[in-house]
Amino acid sequence: MMVRARDAARALLRLAGARAGVHRDYFPPLARATFARAFLDFRKTGNKEAIEKDKARLTDELSRGYFQDFAEIRENAGKVYHLYIIATASKVIIPEVDAVKFPDLDVDSPDGGALHLPLVAPTLQADDGEAGDHKIPGASLVCLSFRASSLKMAESWSLPYLDAFGAAKNMHVYEVSFIDSWVLSLSPMRRAFLKAMRKSNNPRRHVVYAFGDHYDFRKKLQIINLLTGYIYLVDGLGRIRWQGSGSATQEELSSLTACTSILLDEK
Repeated sequence: MMVRARDAARALLRLAGARAGVHRDYFPPLARATFARAFLDFRKTGNKEAIEKDKARLTDELSRGYFQDFAEIRENAGKVYHLYIIATASKVIIPEVDAVKFPDLDVDSPDGGALHLPLVAPTLQADDGEAGDHKIPGASLVCLSFRASSLKMAESWSLPYLDAFGAAKNMHVYEVSFIDSWVLSLSPMRRAFLKAMRKSNNPRRHVVYAFGDHYDFRKKLQIINLLTGYIYLVDGLGRIRWQGSGSATQEELSSLTACTSILLDEK
């Protein structure tokens, strides 16, 4: 039975490869990934729209690889120029009329709380499930890390930022790490993971984690390279008013500081 199942799988892979116009003994990555996703996800059988969406995603994700991302990081020192509306880190604050909303993102904190970003409403959840009273900051620095390699990049922004605005009451920093492992996303494993993670002793600094698939979130921000860090300055209405990537330079920190001062003065 196992041999027949293996032969059937190989036949399906050959069929996928044949449709792609490749040699019958070569199974391209896209064919393998398409087979694996279709073979495991029975719930989408017959749902053409969902299947087409999965195919588009596979094509998108397989168009780049780790080595391409790594080469880009080495060449540009973590700066991903082609992803932004403004080529490099913003030099001036993005006008309100041009600012786009930061995508919705649910995160968990090691202290047991849950948070919904961007913070434009008092949605901080306590353990008892009741909404807590959480003052909406006039400026939020959101640092995104998809891999461990970008954690230090995020801190190169957040730590100087906290030094500059530590006394401001309506400013917060959110360092978001993405956990895409389905095992760690399971409720018992998630709780154990969060319990083992470090807690911030600074009330303005929130070290939080986003669990599960983040493809749609990344697409909204046009994020492709997962090895670098992404930095966003978000106003009280959840709009992105400044953005950067990679490790902070002194010039970029000065620009970020100036833009934050403008937002805080508006409150």
